[in-house]
Amino acid sequence: MEESNFIKTIMEKDLASGKVKEIVTRFPPEPNAYLHIGHARAIITDFELAESFGGKTNLRFDDTNPAKEDSEFVDAIIKDIEWLGYHPAKVLFGSDYFDETYNLAIKLIKKGLAYVCDLSQEEISKYRGDLVNPGINSPYRDRTVEENLKLFEEMREGKYADGEKVLRAKIDMAHPNINMRDPVLYRILHMHHHRQGDKWCIYPMYDFAHPIQDALEGITHSCCSLEYDNHRILYDWVVEKCEMKHVPHQYEFGRLNITNTIMSKRYLRELVNSGKVIGYDDPRMPTLVGLKRRGYTASSIKDFVKSTGLSRINSTIDGELLEQFLREDIKLKVNRLMAVKDPLLVVIDNYEDGKIEYVTAENNAENEELGTRQVAFGKNIYIEKEDFVLEKPNKHYKRLALGIEVRLYHAYFIKANSVEYNEDGSIKCVHATYDVATKSGSGFTDRKPNGTIQFVEASTARCATFNLFDVLINDPDEEKPITERVNKDSWIKMEGFIENCKEHFDELERFQFIRDGYYAVDKDSTDEHLVFNRICPLKSSIK
Repeated sequence: MEESNFIKTIMEKDLASGKVKEIVTRFPPEPNAYLHIGHARAIITDFELAESFGGKTNLRFDDTNPAKEDSEFVDAIIKDIEWLGYHPAKVLFGSDYFDETYNLAIKLIKKGLAYVCDLSQEEISKYRGDLVNPGINSPYRDRTVEENLKLFEEMREGKYADGEKVLRAKIDMAHPNINMRDPVLYRILHMHHHRQGDKWCIYPMYDFAHPIQDALEGITHSCCSLEYDNHRILYDWVVEKCEMKHVPHQYEFGRLNITNTIMSKRYLRELVNSGKVIGYDDPRMPTLVGLKRRGYTASSIKDFVKSTGLSRINSTIDGELLEQFLREDIKLKVNRLMAVKDPLLVVIDNYEDGKIEYVTAENNAENEELGTRQVAFGKNIYIEKEDFVLEKPNKHYKRLALGIEVRLYHAYFIKANSVEYNEDGSIKCVHATYDVATKSGSGFTDRKPNGTIQFVEASTARCATFNLFDVLINDPDEEKPITERVNKDSWIKMEGFIENCKEHFDELERFQFIRDGYYAVDKDSTDEHLVFNRICPLKSSIK
């Protein structure tokens, strides 16, 4: 990462002192869900820090809990990391170390540092005490080494039911850090593992497996979120007591929270399973696949995360800041087209029937390298309904109204003269006239129009659906289930038209629609009916 931060400073000192010869980090996701933008901070931190020193980063899946894991999530996580532009030195799985981890558990038992306990999960919690009161020793804490070895082997052989026994570290039930009060190292789970199959029915806890995996891989700086701060003492204990040849160190940084954004895998899973969203790649979701489908670029997400810095304090960032980085990333890279989301027909009465002419328009007024295109103009055009009013507008209104003249982008001046109505009283179309002398580029300057509006020629227009998004959760009542807090207006579909600027639109191709916002082609789009997702409006409300 270009910006300095406390972990980068530590790495610089470790390299300068010779404490480490190469920076090796790891990103250790649990394959039980799709990654969201909160995970992007960890990904970017691990990879960017290592890269800045010429080091490397492993992708290691924390697959020690078969109850939640699935190969679908493994594949999705790999794709997310590749999309962000990172390439792990190795793709590894915590389950690949199960044999070594089991042998190290045996080692702790033989050293008198681990024992098999028959207490239930509820009893273990009760015996542990709290921040004021010390814990109470388990009645099984003083089992002999021989008995513990025998029971642990029987646990592995499947002789006991789930929850009937656990393996615990023997540390100190009066330790001021509750994580050190004889934590559970292994539990029994008779479940099929997505990689190990049915080989194991006992599985190591994360706090035991993770430091061992870091040590075996030669990780130098094990970066994690601040919630693991109180676990670091246990991390170091495991490395020391297991007598690992390599000694990694854990460093914690603050979590990234974003306003109006769900940062809980559990909540995201509930929304998917309940059908409140169409999937993990729903464009309203803060998952990386959702942000990608909506149209966000990997570079805008990376720049956004880097801008938030890295400290030992949890931070909350305005979600609209991400939109700003998207705008900055693509504003000079994309073509600016005319699209009408809520169309109103305008008939230009003094234009020749059946005639279509083409006017030249620049693709991006701020980037001449993107060239020009030909825009169709004819007797019948569509404009946005909001660009026309019946009543005489105030002096600040700069669009079309009866008796008022406006310029059409790249074309002519038109003047609205009359309105035709549907049976229900709604406007069917506006009748207007154009001035042939006012063609764009002709140098005409005799009068000033009442603003400039966009249009799409009706006979050549391409049908399109425009997906407009708002915050997914807008009910602040956290007592309600997340599924009851969904914003009913978080996804609005509008049917309109886009100028016929090309035959085929590629998935995720991005555009700026004039005066509206930035859009990306959705995966459901076809050449027969285009579908665009609005990534964000043109302007931010951040002051």
